[in-house]
Amino acid sequence: MNDSHLIETPLASELIYDGKIVHLYRDTVTLPNGASALREVIRHVGAVCVVPLTEEGEVICVRQFRYPHAKVLLEIPAGKLDSKQEDHIEAALRELREETGAQCNRLTSLGQLLSTPAFVDEVIDMYLAEGLTFGDTCPDEDEFLDVVRIPLSEMVDMILRGEITDAKTQAAVLKVWVMKQRKENAPC
Repeated sequence: MNDSHLIETPLASELIYDGKIVHLYRDTVTLPNGASALREVIRHVGAVCVVPLTEEGEVICVRQFRYPHAKVLLEIPAGKLDSKQEDHIEAALRELREETGAQCNRLTSLGQLLSTPAFVDEVIDMYLAEGLTFGDTCPDEDEFLDVVRIPLSEMVDMILRGEITDAKTQAAVLKVWVMKQRKENAPC
């Protein structure tokens, strides 16, 4: 498919704010019709998330306070990359271990999620972790988490009822649900 008639070309970029997690830029672009426009873009190093699925069909989740929304959210384990160059699989295994104490013997890619593509360049790599063993958690010093187990089917129902609002959790859990359903319904 030829998308050249949709492409915006960057002309200039100005750093507005350089934070610990986000970096805000004001870019000037040329639109497909030749006019110019401003784009405010938050640059982010990227992140990973993991659906840790037990042999019993439970997802290991975390409950944590999310300051921007001023409430506790139920989420799958996740975290930002230490750098753009960090191996995403190693980051996923690290976050899984730190937040839940779990290690896995099978890690399957679920693809990528563009969290807010209109103004954030964050890419979240999603994974399914199976063959879990458990040890101690070791969250970051500024992380306060409760670890909970919820059956995969119940999580799907919670998503459909609007009780789980975190985008990465919704996308990754629903992908795992569809994968498992297809596997169960596959001809022998």
